[in-house]
Amino acid sequence: MITCHVTYKIDPAKTTDFEVYAKAWIPLVERFGGTHHGYFLPHEGPNDLAFAAFSFPSLAAYETYRTESASDSDCNAAYDFAVCTNCILRYDRHFLRPVLDGDLSGVLDQQV
Repeated sequence: MITCHVTYKIDPAKTTDFEVYAKAWIPLVERFGGTHHGYFLPHEGPNDLAFAAFSFPSLAAYETYRTESASDSDCNAAYDFAVCTNCILRYDRHFLRPVLDGDLSGVLDQQV
């Protein structure tokens, strides 16, 4: 599994527009086989940073999503909305390998 973590620099005056954009992408990612973990909008702290995380079974599955979503009319509408509202000033993607299962045995085996 691969998780894409996105950091957005947003226009603080357009947080409502960004939320509309975010809500549109959650079902779109899921339509293409991903699992969306949500968007996280500013509340306390910097008012121009937002985050999103979503996972695909593999990097290849993510690349298929990127290719297929580029020609999807709903995805293009969501993208165009962000461009028209200029709510996103920049974004950075990071690909991570999630650790989702807990296990104390490795720690307990190392006790001195």
